[in-house]
Amino acid sequence: MNPAPDLQAIGWRAGIDPRWQDAMAAHPQARPARVVEQHRSGYVVATGPGDGVAVESLPEWQRPVGYRKGTVAPEDRPAVGDWVLVEDGKRIVALLPRRSAIKRAAAGEHYRQQLIAANVDVAFVVCGLDGDFNPRRIERYLLLVQGSGAQPVVVLTKADLPGADPAAARAALAAIGELGVPAVAVNARDPAAVQALSPWLRPGDTAVLVGSSGAGKSTLTNTLLGVDRMKTAAVREHDARGRHTTTHRALLPLPSGACLIDTPGMRELKPTGEEEIADGGFADIEALAAECRFRDCAHGREPGCAVRAAIARGELDEGRFLNYLKLGGEVAAASGRLASRLADRQGAKPPPRAPSKRPGDRTGKR
Repeated sequence: MNPAPDLQAIGWRAGIDPRWQDAMAAHPQARPARVVEQHRSGYVVATGPGDGVAVESLPEWQRPVGYRKGTVAPEDRPAVGDWVLVEDGKRIVALLPRRSAIKRAAAGEHYRQQLIAANVDVAFVVCGLDGDFNPRRIERYLLLVQGSGAQPVVVLTKADLPGADPAAARAALAAIGELGVPAVAVNARDPAAVQALSPWLRPGDTAVLVGSSGAGKSTLTNTLLGVDRMKTAAVREHDARGRHTTTHRALLPLPSGACLIDTPGMRELKPTGEEEIADGGFADIEALAAECRFRDCAHGREPGCAVRAAIARGELDEGRFLNYLKLGGEVAAASGRLASRLADRQGAKPPPRAPSKRPGDRTGKR
């Protein structure tokens, strides 16, 4: 099947993914379309850069999430960016396998995953150079993005504000930069300034914007589109927090030929348990921990702790180290909940937690 140019304009890659062949053979009358909006009541899909159309979804995608027979987990349902097969132009009959997926654990007591975006090439982690700037939160975003299959790029907005210091912000993110994650400072309202993002917005590329409310995602989207399509609002002066001006995820074709997915601000970023702690920008700490004298070094008062020695020499920021421990604990806990959930589905005893998920238990020898 040779895709129409309109499909290529919304991110269709050359050639057919071999994993899609079975689904396409099972539904020969169906045509591929991309999910461009996701609402509680259903999906909007498109076959080109024009307006999308609301479609019916499979019944199992409409049932409340739970463990009853026939229920589909949230991460196995379509999300913005997914490719689906549509029959008669109005009914989804299949979800095509993804090449990448950015997820987080949903809020609540029970373990669930929430898909943020699918089939993306780059994730712009947007953070304002005002009270929103928080290197620890950026590390948390990187933890979720790095294992997704998408390339992370930190975008520092509001570089035009009085008192903004892009050089100091880049210095605070130096450890992330050494791992190959770019940090780009822009004035999100300036079309010339946002051209700095063009290397990641080539024809056929799909990017997603993630960040807290008020970070400038919608402003950046409007500038890249060349029109004021997304609603924006000022942040609160006393704490630089923003309002949720974006209420749902949407995929938008850009004049460059790339596609952009704007997302609502996320206040809670919980790991799914599938992450590796080094992906949060902590590969240097992992390397130091491998030099500790004891395998079970907790990096406290143990003799021969290479991590504490690096902190004492001023070579490792203690705030980064504490965030490493915090996120590592969260990943380990989420990994256990994920294992229990999978075991419940299969009616088996949960497997033991993987030691690679625990930051303080992978070093040296006792």
